[in-house]
Amino acid sequence: MDEILNIRVEKEEAGSRLDKFLSGELPELSRSRIQKLLSQGNITRNGQTAKNSEKVAEGDHLMITLPPPEPLDIRPENIPLEIVYEDEDLLVVNKPRGMVVHPAPGHYSGTLVNGLLYHFEGALSGINGVARPGIVHRIDKDTSGLLVVCKTDRAHQGMADRLKVHDIERVYHAIVYGNPKEEEGTISAPLGRSEQDRKKMAIRPDGRRAVTHWRVLERFGAFTYVEARLETGRTHQIRVHMKSMGHPLLGDPLYGPGGLSGQDKSLLRGISQEDLAGQILVAKVLGFEHPITGEYKHFEIPLPDYFARILHVLRQNRR
Repeated sequence: MDEILNIRVEKEEAGSRLDKFLSGELPELSRSRIQKLLSQGNITRNGQTAKNSEKVAEGDHLMITLPPPEPLDIRPENIPLEIVYEDEDLLVVNKPRGMVVHPAPGHYSGTLVNGLLYHFEGALSGINGVARPGIVHRIDKDTSGLLVVCKTDRAHQGMADRLKVHDIERVYHAIVYGNPKEEEGTISAPLGRSEQDRKKMAIRPDGRRAVTHWRVLERFGAFTYVEARLETGRTHQIRVHMKSMGHPLLGDPLYGPGGLSGQDKSLLRGISQEDLAGQILVAKVLGFEHPITGEYKHFEIPLPDYFARILHVLRQNRR
């Protein structure tokens, strides 16, 4: 049975391209999923079939028809998963570093979704299409930590609504290059796809609103251990925002400096290349109001082993 979503365009949102507007309103749907729905005629604007290039106006009524999920052609795999919490509607997973969340070109196996299908096949929400069952938000491949997975469409929609209004507590820990002058601060800079490199995000005046609150936890001179609290949750948000301050994340292959100075190498002496293979970033705290029961849920995990080892070495080598 089709699911119908209805959205009314408010004054402050008028003038946006339809596909961009829907991406902001429906974070549970990927951009490609929205494009597919548009091409299939499953989105109407004021009763007429909509096109992605249209601009929305105040008072527009948008109706999105979500067909039942197609049969999955993704292979379930017996991948061990660390389940932090589970009930009838959702679960919270501690995703390991190096695991891709959902299948994509170059990553059709070994993903979190492959593992979820093995352990929870038939018990995952279908709102986000065949490739992303249960996935309402994601974290990058080399970022470890807490992630919500929804079992029911009702829970999925409820979590998506909370994400849309930024009503979820998400706290990350990271190690960055350099020594910030301040003890804490807020970065408010809109993010969009980089025009120079489509793999990257960039600060752009026409980008989507992005706000990160950060504070120093420990200083090592050439590196700093920081906490980053998300007000919004854009792709690569912490990585781009910290780089914009002149403090990219240690190990970041996309936004890092690309090399180590002599002082850097001295402080990192004793850390394996494997531990530095990817940005040093963990989604450590996750809190939200349960979309069905209304009960507030709060989860916090210890630092992963690779992160703890790096901190130990930095403390030993600190002068």
